[in-house]
Amino acid sequence: MLEQMGKAAKQASWQLAALSSAQKNHALQAIADLLEAESADILAANALDLTQAREAGMSDALLDRLQLTPERLTAIAGDVRQVCRLTDPVGEVIDGRTLDSGLQLARRRVPLGVVGVIYEARPNVTVDVASLCLKTGNAVILRGGKETCRTNAATVKVIQQALARCGLPAAAVQAIESPDRALVNQLLKLDRYVDMLIPRGGAGLHKLCREQSTIPVITGGIGVCHIFADDSIDFDKALNVIENAKTQRPSTCNTVETLLVHQAIAAEFLPALSQRMQQKGVTLHASPQALPYLQAGPANVVPVQAADYDDEWLSLDLNVVLVDDLAAAVEHIRRHGTQHSDAILTRSLSNADRFVREVDSSAVYVNASTRFTDGGQFGLGAEVAVSTQKLHARGPMGLEALTTYKWVGYGDDLCRP
Repeated sequence: MLEQMGKAAKQASWQLAALSSAQKNHALQAIADLLEAESADILAANALDLTQAREAGMSDALLDRLQLTPERLTAIAGDVRQVCRLTDPVGEVIDGRTLDSGLQLARRRVPLGVVGVIYEARPNVTVDVASLCLKTGNAVILRGGKETCRTNAATVKVIQQALARCGLPAAAVQAIESPDRALVNQLLKLDRYVDMLIPRGGAGLHKLCREQSTIPVITGGIGVCHIFADDSIDFDKALNVIENAKTQRPSTCNTVETLLVHQAIAAEFLPALSQRMQQKGVTLHASPQALPYLQAGPANVVPVQAADYDDEWLSLDLNVVLVDDLAAAVEHIRRHGTQHSDAILTRSLSNADRFVREVDSSAVYVNASTRFTDGGQFGLGAEVAVSTQKLHARGPMGLEALTTYKWVGYGDDLCRP
């Protein structure tokens, strides 16, 4: 089955690569319109997925990721229209020069070809990835988690209908609908047809892909994000950022999981933190040094466990750790972070500059929430993933991350070296 999907995707990619920007935008607009027109079918499928997930004991955080509402589906369609308005990078000349031989040489952006994406309980990813791949002339093979099988099938059906109405191959967007895990292993070996693989899931999935895939893999999406509050902060402004980073949507990978607080402000700041977090229903997981300052506060407080520093909560839980200085904060981030998103809250320019230099994450912020690490917030439209590695893409992966380049040389008559 996958062999045939791969062949069809490769064939479709050649047709997509030849499309103009106007043709691709027309298809994307058709997809957005049909997603709204057929929303009842997609929402009905999602309701069945949600029922099954609840019966299976899925956590509230993952249920939130899985759930589609009319508002969320409308927003997803809006994201597709936003991709229409973005500049098409395909065909862009990155740089060029004329060699001494007379050869005119340039690097030109081209599609990757076929992209494979493995993801879990995130039905919006289906549309985000499909729209970005189509805009860049790539075909895509999607493999969502078993939790989203009905939602994904209904969504891909709508996308394929829209493509057909535009005279484009349905195989440009395909989904592996079977929950059989053996198909994931088969996909990892489909290097004859798939040019890049993106796993969006937990550490286990990333490890499997890195170890077993014969296709180049871009990993990302695991966000053990940190905020360091130094001893110069304005308390109210800092608390506003922390509240946003923790509570706006806790189930996302760009949510802060550990707050590092300079020990010099602990006695005053931690009680204020407890008050604010109690209002939002956040449980604080305190280090031994932080625990005495938080126990008298109104927020629910428990001792932090060592393993808590290395995993995502994806819920209304926050680790709170006291550190002696900026160096200790950076060391903690290096030891426990995932190179996703980390921030410093400070009124010290030297501290801000040092933090930016020394924290090696895909996104680093000064006096801003980690929730900004998002394709839409960055003006990239939707995103395929947030890459936490360094080659070939890093951070939110928008359109350019779905392209490679080819060298194009033009000679004057029979130009030769």
